[in-house]
Amino acid sequence: MTKQRRAESLLVLTTAFWGVSYYLTRICLAELGPLTLNAFRFLSAFSVLSLIYRKNLRALRWESAKWGVLVGLVLVIVYVAATYGVMYTSLSNAGFISCLAVLITPLIELAVFRKKPGGRLTLSLVLCTAGLALLTLGDGLRFASGDLICLLCSVAYASDIVITDRAVSRPQVDPVGMSVTEIGVTGGVFLALSLLFEQPRLPQTPAVWGAALTLGLFCSGMAFVIQTTQQRYTSPARVALIFTLEPVFSAAVAYFLADERLRPRGYFGAALMIFSLLLTQLPQREARRKDDAR
Repeated sequence: MTKQRRAESLLVLTTAFWGVSYYLTRICLAELGPLTLNAFRFLSAFSVLSLIYRKNLRALRWESAKWGVLVGLVLVIVYVAATYGVMYTSLSNAGFISCLAVLITPLIELAVFRKKPGGRLTLSLVLCTAGLALLTLGDGLRFASGDLICLLCSVAYASDIVITDRAVSRPQVDPVGMSVTEIGVTGGVFLALSLLFEQPRLPQTPAVWGAALTLGLFCSGMAFVIQTTQQRYTSPARVALIFTLEPVFSAAVAYFLADERLRPRGYFGAALMIFSLLLTQLPQREARRKDDAR
């Protein structure tokens, strides 16, 4: 298995963690405010990771810390927009618009770095977006005030992917130290926000404790460490494509744990998204591979 295939497999695992997070978040919000929950999940992740990777933190250089702070602040925008955008629009609109990072990421690369996606990757992006629409949208896309907030989430999400790619491509940046830093920054900002706008408290029941710790250790801690350390082996556009599988995993979890069912077109959309990802993994000539791989 090549480094790129291994990295992309681990990024799929990361996406699976985030797909599970929707179900776990629903459990936690019964007792915790959204800002408090995000503070808990990121700070709990930071507490564990800072012990596991204490050597990396001790040797942390300014270059790694600088990028970690920047990505951490971008993540705050992602999670704030995702949390509050859904309050002012439909769930279907929010699910679709928030995942448009799959299109925004290559547009940012094209506008800022003049980097064009290859033909096969472009086809995969189109198929994935069509599948995403079938999976998440209801009978129609009816615009609401929250749509702009969800679009901000998508732009910030794409920016996170592109910035992380720029950072980890620098030899002086330690991806592990950077990822622990970004998690700590995100948790610290959310703690400050929760103190300002909510009344922070710890989980009150074993079920919420378990869900919140799983969100922290796996859906935040392990997931972002994997993203930061593995993203250097593939392209931002391919990372964005992989991350759109998040609602597919979320739907699977809802099916088995919450007894929620998709409409037939939703299953077709999920299959189309998975096909679009598999399309990028098919063998191709070396000359064309350079378009999609770094």
